[in-house]
Amino acid sequence: MLRERFHCRETHAALLGDEERHLLAAKEAILAARAAIERVGIRDPFFLTSLEPWDPGDDHPIVRRMVRAAADAGVGPMAAVAGAVAAAGVEAMVEAGAAFGVVENGGDIAFVTDRPLRIGVHAGSSVYSDRYAFVLPPTRSVRGCCTSSATVGPSVSFGTADAVTVFSDDPVLADAWATRLCNDLRPEDRSALDRLDPARVTAVCAVFDREVVRWGAVPPVVRARVDPALITAVDSR
Repeated sequence: MLRERFHCRETHAALLGDEERHLLAAKEAILAARAAIERVGIRDPFFLTSLEPWDPGDDHPIVRRMVRAAADAGVGPMAAVAGAVAAAGVEAMVEAGAAFGVVENGGDIAFVTDRPLRIGVHAGSSVYSDRYAFVLPPTRSVRGCCTSSATVGPSVSFGTADAVTVFSDDPVLADAWATRLCNDLRPEDRSALDRLDPARVTAVCAVFDREVVRWGAVPPVVRARVDPALITAVDSR
């Protein structure tokens, strides 16, 4: 397996694949996705800043996916940008013939895999952080495992969770809902989960320090040693 870090402005990604040509396909697709998003942002800056659903009226596929996911979750379209960029990368890997490919973009993961795949749990100062991993089964279709946090990273959040991880067959939707649930979900108030469509979001696992909230078919969790050095992070310099 090959692993490579890829950085382009706000995108800080980790790419995993079996062949160099698959990684190259992912990088080219990520750059193309970014170019489309940036083009729309120049024409309509509100697309980049809105915290509520917003449609800039652009027909590019990645923009349409972000707009639809944001509308479904009730968040701004940029809440789905990391998942959208990651999905574009893995979908390009599949088109290049990959049966295994992962793009992790700041905690938002798109993947296709022909083997069990472990995804580590990183949840800030929680007692569960870096000690456990989800075990995802093989899948021939691209899926998403996206995480939002109120205590880790630079993203805007109005919640309190150390990590809210959302699983979906659509990485873009997973990213949008991770943001929304991280904003709204509380251990004592789980009503935000009532808005989920089980046909679109398959599972949620939220960590609040020592408390864990689960919804849906959460993948098996095993003990693991998560190496923090493998976690992509935005350079603050």
